[in-house]
Amino acid sequence: MSRFKIKNLRWVIAGLVLLNTIINYVDRQSLSVLAPELRRSLGLGDVSYGHVVQAFLVAYTGFYVIAGIIIDRWGVKIAYGGAMAWWSIAAMLNALSRSVGELGFFQFVLGVGESFNFIAAQKVAAEWYPPKERALLNGLSNAAAVAGAIITPPLVVYLMHRWNWQMAFVVTGAIGVLWLIPWFLLYHSPTRHPNITDEELAYIREAELTSGAPVEPEVRWIDLLRYRETWGLLISRTVSDPVWWFYLFWLPKYLTESRGMTMKAMSAVIWIPYLASDIGSIMGGWYSGFLVSRNWKILEARDRVLLWSALMMPLGILTVFTRSQVGALACMCVVLFAHMSWKTNLMTLTIDIYPKRVVGSIAGIVALGSGLGAIGFAGIVGYVIKNYSYTPIFIAMGFMHITAYFIVRWTVRREKVVAVSVATQASSHA
Repeated sequence: MSRFKIKNLRWVIAGLVLLNTIINYVDRQSLSVLAPELRRSLGLGDVSYGHVVQAFLVAYTGFYVIAGIIIDRWGVKIAYGGAMAWWSIAAMLNALSRSVGELGFFQFVLGVGESFNFIAAQKVAAEWYPPKERALLNGLSNAAAVAGAIITPPLVVYLMHRWNWQMAFVVTGAIGVLWLIPWFLLYHSPTRHPNITDEELAYIREAELTSGAPVEPEVRWIDLLRYRETWGLLISRTVSDPVWWFYLFWLPKYLTESRGMTMKAMSAVIWIPYLASDIGSIMGGWYSGFLVSRNWKILEARDRVLLWSALMMPLGILTVFTRSQVGALACMCVVLFAHMSWKTNLMTLTIDIYPKRVVGSIAGIVALGSGLGAIGFAGIVGYVIKNYSYTPIFIAMGFMHITAYFIVRWTVRREKVVAVSVATQASSHA
């Protein structure tokens, strides 16, 4: 019996990934929006808040590699769906918190499930999209994350005032359960999908053949640690990603406590810098993909966007030196625009230079660097804010991406890391 065919099915699949990412960020950012209320209800101070954030990040980071291995072995469909079910339940369990310790525990459980999200999204990009479209998909995925960050403050503030902070956790967590229905009905790999058109399947296969992708060698995930590029990508994420985590977890507190905004005023303007990061995600991904389509080498195209994104970051230092709230928001917009443009292309490099069969594993290893940097930075931020101010934090963040850029330039120099290494080894044994 013939099956109904869906034109441009890869973009339908992208829609599911983007929706999942929005939900992922709603669930994780609910904590930061509710932090002022939790300060009153649970006695959550700056240092203890930093510890709760660290609890999430420790789990989120610790399970990156495990998530990547599971995704490669079990497949995206089962691993991604199972992770969504896990973190949705965990998000709702935060409502049971009666102390800072319990809140930290539930955030830890949440972090375990949420560690799968971006790794699975990169696996989908590797399976469904050619190099010229991968950066755009990653840009859209990052933009979806920011969309979640944009809608979370007004949604959570409304739920909190309509009921209480406990119901805010319950309602936002329950949304993810509904996503599981279309996911399990619609997702398959391209070669096994009953609804893909012959033309789209031929396009995906042709892109693989014409992109210069070699026959993929057998590579264990532990072997990936032998490559300089793996460590370069990991360390660059360690240095640059804490900027995003700061804006995700601390921006609501900064606006309400240092800029004197009420929670309603904060929720009314916080979407502006997050919207800027949305634009940066899409524009950064689109532009490097455009350069690839104009016959630029992949590494040169990604490098161009990485450089200009890094050079914009020092403007964020002006945030704490301007008395104007409008001026401060403008500086934040520049920072988040540039950071997401940077992150989109750095993530896409991971897909570009490693074989598809290990994309989940390598994405997990590289993302480990992001989590390690975020964990360390979260502890520093809480201490510095309590004993000094936000100023040293903003100054440090102004130069982190420039440092990371030089790390990438020094370490990432090959178009196909594993293929080159295997070919070199083969010639040495001949």
